[in-house]
Amino acid sequence: MAPMLTLIRPAISLFVVLSIITGIVYPLLTTAIATPLFGNQAKGSLVLKDGKPVGSLLIGQNFTDPGHFWGRPSATSPQPYNGLASGGSNQGPLNPALVDAVKGRIDALKAADPDNALPIPVDLVTASASGLDPHISPQAARYQVARIARSRNMATETVNALIDAHTEDRQWRLFGEPRVNVLALNLALDGNGGQ
Repeated sequence: MAPMLTLIRPAISLFVVLSIITGIVYPLLTTAIATPLFGNQAKGSLVLKDGKPVGSLLIGQNFTDPGHFWGRPSATSPQPYNGLASGGSNQGPLNPALVDAVKGRIDALKAADPDNALPIPVDLVTASASGLDPHISPQAARYQVARIARSRNMATETVNALIDAHTEDRQWRLFGEPRVNVLALNLALDGNGGQ
């Protein structure tokens, strides 16, 4: 029995020490460092309107009104842009379910703007890997300009200027592609005398 105690006691001590370090000290330390250095991100990058949160710049929202920019489709179900169900659909390009979903999204875009002859950008009909992407490409935003201008009785130049003002460059001018945050763009659109 004595040799067993010599093994159990250090194991329990190590378990307690590592639990305190990894379960209490490390999370508190990273929070203490992240909050002053990256305060907005550490708090979820929430967007406030009239002092109330209306969304996050990190998670897409389900805009379906013709007077708003539509984001990238969500792969989360049953609720779109559900952060608890983050993940892609894992459907390959030959999967009939994906092909049907893309066709349905194309049909919805054409039904919302039947006179639009521009090629439909791929990010308007396919979900991102997380299923929560809050960004679209500048081309996807420009594809929607005529519909939004018509719905809001605005000049297309005004809508294009908003897209230009909200287009983010590559991260550190090196990683990714230029992108537009749909929530930020729609809030600017609403604040620009739109509906």
